[in-house]
Amino acid sequence: MAQIDPRNWMEILPAQECWRLLAECSVGRIAVVGPDGPEIYPINIAVDAESVVFRTDPGSKLAAMATDPRVSLEADGFDIEERSGWSVVVTGRIVELGGDELIAAQELPLEPWTIGDKARWLRLQPLRISGRAIGLRASRGYL
Repeated sequence: MAQIDPRNWMEILPAQECWRLLAECSVGRIAVVGPDGPEIYPINIAVDAESVVFRTDPGSKLAAMATDPRVSLEADGFDIEERSGWSVVVTGRIVELGGDELIAAQELPLEPWTIGDKARWLRLQPLRISGRAIGLRASRGYL
């Protein structure tokens, strides 16, 4: 039985469904705390067990995470014609991968869409994950 938020009639997604949806995504947005406040960047992502891995190069995003490793990542999917969609938010801490963890991560289906080496491999270690959906149950034939 789906849990519905009575304030907005959105379906509250269980963690397992959040991870499943996130694993189907290759793009998300990461929110970091920069020198002037929150900054949001699009990134290519891959789910590894119950964490998110991404690649980057030195720049403002990496500098912000070095100063404050607390971040949030959001990914979503939607169908305009069906008026359905979902959003998943993962909040946690960033760690840089090295050694055996880096070797294992390099096997993930994680290809950056932008130019650059993207030689720094990072993992978002989740503290919490949450998700909301609207219209998904009807579009999947649940209703």
